[in-house]
Amino acid sequence: MSDLLVHPGAPEPDGTRLRVTPESAGWGHVGFELLQLAPGAVARRDTGDREVCIVAVAGLAHVRSPHGEWRDVGGRSTPFDGPPDAAYLPPGGAFEIEGADDGAEIALCFAPAPGGGAAARRLPAAETVVETRGHGEHERFVTNILMDGSPADSLLVCEVLTPAGHWSSYPPHKHDRDALPEESSLEETYYHRVTPGQGFGLQRVYSEDRTLDETLSFGDGDLVLVPRGYHTVSAPPGYTVYYLNVMAGPRRAWAVANDPDHEWTLQP
Repeated sequence: MSDLLVHPGAPEPDGTRLRVTPESAGWGHVGFELLQLAPGAVARRDTGDREVCIVAVAGLAHVRSPHGEWRDVGGRSTPFDGPPDAAYLPPGGAFEIEGADDGAEIALCFAPAPGGGAAARRLPAAETVVETRGHGEHERFVTNILMDGSPADSLLVCEVLTPAGHWSSYPPHKHDRDALPEESSLEETYYHRVTPGQGFGLQRVYSEDRTLDETLSFGDGDLVLVPRGYHTVSAPPGYTVYYLNVMAGPRRAWAVANDPDHEWTLQP
């Protein structure tokens, strides 16, 4: 199995189904956890020197921290049912997440915050911006949860819906050089959901010199690591693909370089 593909496991006692750390990924910034919480079940974490974006992928949860309590974060039944509720916490404190209904699926998106982070706050679905990107068979819908316009230290978080039969993260692009303004250096995770649930999607990750060149088949609930190189996603006919992106690097900026072989596809 590819080192870039991470499958979910059976829930741990605190509901953890998937965990990626900088150590397990072999990089320096992005951490990701996926929790499945029954009503009343509680998961406890400490931010330490990291900031965290808490995304309600599905269902409802209560979030408690030294910054207060936010009740009923979430509300959509699945990630295919509108934009997400989320919350942001800076480093330096413990927090709890309690499941508030059946099927609360909560993502924890971590990154270092050497600058102390930003103000703790709820990120309501009603205040997110949904952008239509691409055209034709690479049209998709991007929800900006914690991107450049929303303060944080290093985290960048968004989610994307790719209609059946479409390509996404297209044309293939990369962000593995600290060379602003042309390109930023960002590690990235893709947490995937697929509907109907028996479906699959395809993701290619490849470097310019092809020392990295992998094409992965992911299923509902899988996660793909993008440590470097160009990357792109395909949703097969009949299956809509959702993914939650978490990015972080030495500087908080999203600047990408498209694969020059395929950049012509941006033209209408």
